[in-house]
Amino acid sequence: MAKLNRAPLPLAAEHDTPVPMRDGTILRGDVHRPASGGPFPTMLVRSPYGEGSFRMTPTIPALEAGFAVVLQHCRGRGSSDGTFRPWLDEGTDGYDTIEWICAQPWSNGEVVASGMSYLAGCALQAAATRPPGLKAVVASMTPHDFYDGLKYHGGAFALGSALNWGSMQSMLDLLHRTAAGEDVGAGFGALLPVIGDPARAARTLPLRDIPAIPWWQEWTSHPRRDAYWEGLAETLRHDRIEVPVMHTAGWFDLFLVGTLENHRRLGGPLVIGPWSHGPGTAGTGALDFGFAASAAAARLESRQLEFLRGADRGPAVRIFVMGDNVWRDEEAWPPARAVYTRYHLHSDGSLSTDTPARTAPSTFVFDPRDPVPTVGGPLLLADATNVGPQDQREVELRHDVLCFTTDVLESDIEVTGPLQVTLRAATSAVSTDWTAKLVDVHPDGRAMSVIDGILRARTEPDSPAEFVISLVATSQVFKAGHRIRVEISSSNFPRFDLNPGNGRTSAESALDEFVVQHQTVFPDSHITLPIVPR
Repeated sequence: MAKLNRAPLPLAAEHDTPVPMRDGTILRGDVHRPASGGPFPTMLVRSPYGEGSFRMTPTIPALEAGFAVVLQHCRGRGSSDGTFRPWLDEGTDGYDTIEWICAQPWSNGEVVASGMSYLAGCALQAAATRPPGLKAVVASMTPHDFYDGLKYHGGAFALGSALNWGSMQSMLDLLHRTAAGEDVGAGFGALLPVIGDPARAARTLPLRDIPAIPWWQEWTSHPRRDAYWEGLAETLRHDRIEVPVMHTAGWFDLFLVGTLENHRRLGGPLVIGPWSHGPGTAGTGALDFGFAASAAAARLESRQLEFLRGADRGPAVRIFVMGDNVWRDEEAWPPARAVYTRYHLHSDGSLSTDTPARTAPSTFVFDPRDPVPTVGGPLLLADATNVGPQDQREVELRHDVLCFTTDVLESDIEVTGPLQVTLRAATSAVSTDWTAKLVDVHPDGRAMSVIDGILRARTEPDSPAEFVISLVATSQVFKAGHRIRVEISSSNFPRFDLNPGNGRTSAESALDEFVVQHQTVFPDSHITLPIVPR
């Protein structure tokens, strides 16, 4: 019988440790450290989601790796005092907390920060304030900017995720105020219908009228990048981040663009798995990529701790290649050997590298009162099952979805890198949205989504113009016997808000002000695929 010769590790823990901020606000959190020895380096994790989110932190592995661990509630959350203001206070609060840690007798004056999503944003925002004690950051699945890639994508409001996250934070806010002794019955009364029927809330028009979410009007009343968003951007200045950063992304994560941009600006190791919002297991959406796809099989947690200890020896970039369903190491992202190849959207519905003929364009009529529904993709919706690769066949039956498909592939085609759709198109309206989706059509007919994108555009009615839709990036092998498909339409609801076609946003428009849009797509439109030679 195998015997593990392991000595016990006595621990000291302190719950709700107070930490004063520069404005006098008291933030609280838990401190875990070895009961003897030291002083220790410290891993800091800051969260706006309450104590439950800390249970996903690798506290015991970090302690075994020689760290003390501080798990702190953001202001106005958990047991911390103050008022929660999304993104605004995390840089200065992180700085003050790191200074406090470095002054403790059990600290050796060195701090690392880690987190996913908002927690990773806290770490990066703290790094941008340059606290002397901060030495490294692990940032997983987090935006690079609060306008582009978070609340707006291609100029379209990210309605579904904003509604989902905003509702959750509103509930946490009400619970926090209840714990402080406030009467918030009216707030619960306003919020519960939104949480209970998010589909109805998404169709509220004008969209500015969701008072149950305190920050809603701020988000929707600034549909273009302006001083409001520039002010928030000052809290995440990449040019001020000097410590090494490790990045983790998911091919089906709504912050894929943010993580890739953080990596481009900051450098550091990059790991991309076939995950949605959270390093996951073998399956995502309606596909199972095999056990090797899991974060556990990839030793993600162990490598992140090695990076924080300064002992990482892993590759510069590690990506999961879908279709082949294997991990592969790369020297850089994107792979330099990719050949960017145009596949044209022909009017007969074919998709090929052939030069487009001078034929009649493809057309469809889009009524924003009957939008194309969101089915899969990089999502963070109330319905957690509607995410990742999903079968698009029902969507493709709609009259307002154009499909362009290759012949059956005779050999595998690997698409790895950034990709975009370039439309030469026209609309009858003064404004419209153009959506594009890359699809893997299986031999059994399943049309599984790979990645999608959107562009909000203003143009002269019925005047052809060029529109470039970013599909961010992927690593997908379209296997022999499969087909490659591109879908084009004008909505993806409720992932994105609707474009009324009247030159205003859905936050400014009532339903009877929505305009039917006659759309034209010319045959010299194309998708540019980064094809990796095999």
